[in-house]
Amino acid sequence: MDLPTLEAEKRFWERGIQRVAGLDEAGRGAWAGPVVAAAVILPPGDSMGAALAGVRDSKQLSPTARERLAARIFEVALAVGVGRGEQQEIDVLGIVPATRLAMQRALAALSIAPEALVIDALRLPGVNLPQDAFPHADARALSVAAASIVAKVTRDRWMAEVAETAFPGYGFAQHKGYGTQQHQAALSRLGVCPLHRLSFRPVALWLSTD
Repeated sequence: MDLPTLEAEKRFWERGIQRVAGLDEAGRGAWAGPVVAAAVILPPGDSMGAALAGVRDSKQLSPTARERLAARIFEVALAVGVGRGEQQEIDVLGIVPATRLAMQRALAALSIAPEALVIDALRLPGVNLPQDAFPHADARALSVAAASIVAKVTRDRWMAEVAETAFPGYGFAQHKGYGTQQHQAALSRLGVCPLHRLSFRPVALWLSTD
């Protein structure tokens, strides 16, 4: 399995563009909860490959590894920002615009302004910066892989907290809002809660048969 590299970031660094933010999201396909985006700016230089050894697409990592690596990312990154698109915004705008909104909020949350972006798949038309967006950037570009971990850890922590405090019984701490059998069973037993994305077909179909 190929590990993410700094090639995409280097293409900007070699042009004198130093502050390159990698962007990714978590929760885009879930039935409930926000979509969470993260932006990570790494210090320019080859040393980041060793400093972030083990960082890769969050989907390839265990929860324990993600937590450990997220802490490391916060230690070595120049800046980390996180933003959300709430489930109500997803229902009104659609998942892709809400994802872009979360990414723009993540950029706004950075403590230093980025000069260029490397993004997993989506371009941000509303952001006037050079952008390199390509498929599977979370597996190919180190800053985007780092962003994927931060986004996933942030969202998973929040969903687990919500499960305990506001919406017990749905199993959000286990399935994080995705369409598992456990989630389907909870919907049948408890019905839709305010955390659900009403525009998503499985939830909409459940409402139509309720």
